Amino acid sequence: MLLVFCQGLFMTNNVTFIAINGLVGFALAPVGWMATLPVTGYVAGGALATGLVGRHQRQYGRQKTFMIGLVVAIVSAGACAWAAVTRDFWLLNIATLAAGYYNANGALYRFAAVELVEDSHKEKAISWVLAGGILGAVAGPNLASGARDALTDAPFAGAYIALMGVGLLGLLVMSRISFPALPGQGQTAVQGRPLGEIVRQPVFIIAAAGCAIGYGIMNLLMAATPIAMSQCSHPFKEAAFVLEWHVLGMFVPSFFTGKLIKRFGVLPVMTAGLGLNLLCVTVALSGDGVMQFFWALLALGVGWNFLYIGGSTLATKAWAPEERTRAQAALDFSVYATMTLTSFSSGALVTTGGWTSMNLGALVPLALMAAALLWLRRVRA
Repeated sequence: MLLVFCQGLFMTNNVTFIAINGLVGFALAPVGWMATLPVTGYVAGGALATGLVGRHQRQYGRQKTFMIGLVVAIVSAGACAWAAVTRDFWLLNIATLAAGYYNANGALYRFAAVELVEDSHKEKAISWVLAGGILGAVAGPNLASGARDALTDAPFAGAYIALMGVGLLGLLVMSRISFPALPGQGQTAVQGRPLGEIVRQPVFIIAAAGCAIGYGIMNLLMAATPIAMSQCSHPFKEAAFVLEWHVLGMFVPSFFTGKLIKRFGVLPVMTAGLGLNLLCVTVALSGDGVMQFFWALLALGVGWNFLYIGGSTLATKAWAPEERTRAQAALDFSVYATMTLTSFSSGALVTTGGWTSMNLGALVPLALMAAALLWLRRVRA
């Protein structure tokens, strides 16, 4: 349960960053198109840090590396606060890029949970840890809103300072969790198969595709939703309502996704996630009313949950214990690289091509995901 709480604090950080980085960036950016660079920086920093985090996990173990990540979270949040106070756009970007180390660390909580339970419960362990994201869904927006004007001369600087407290709380909780030693921990020599051999396995390819495409489509459409709803003349409170339910759709199913995987298998659950993504696009293309946005984003959230937890569960079958740190880093690199692309392009696409064109474009990666799932079924057969 302590790791679930750490996941909740991690998602509080992420949701708050998503809520305020774009707004602070818009206020400080020298030109308008740079406004989302602080958002992209956090995701890109995660992509760049995956290899380093993997090496640190192998060298220092889970707990020490997770605690290093939380220290980075505290320091980078302080740097963001100072950037907001001094109106330094480039410092803000550097700080969010550095915070990516914490982002890459937090993404591994779901795999660390597997090591704390018996093999028969690994699906539930991943699912329950991700359920901690419900805390972030509730706390993140309220923290951003409540601390926005704590420092009157620097909007949102107070929210960054509050995130320093969130990171400190996470550090205290993490110090109470004891993880088993990783195979080969502390050894400098690489254990197991070459990474290229691991990632060429069909099971790894499909797992990475499920996590990356699920996150990429979700990130693309979620980030564009407030802009699209504004273009349709819907007030911001309606957009906030839609996003709140979207985030709940992402994490509430985690209470039973593990049970579904255990009962029906991982591929049927991933296929259901793909179907929900297609439902999202279908509903989004049916009209531009508030309820169309609501149902589309709710389906998108649940679809992400099934694809991401399904892909993460499937991935655990692709590596031996001594290979896990390198393989997990490679998996999450594919996720963060995809998110970097979609977070940077989302605003530009919706403002130039429109909401309809963006949803039609989302059908291409979803078709690739469908083909990939069929391919793995044939390979297994």
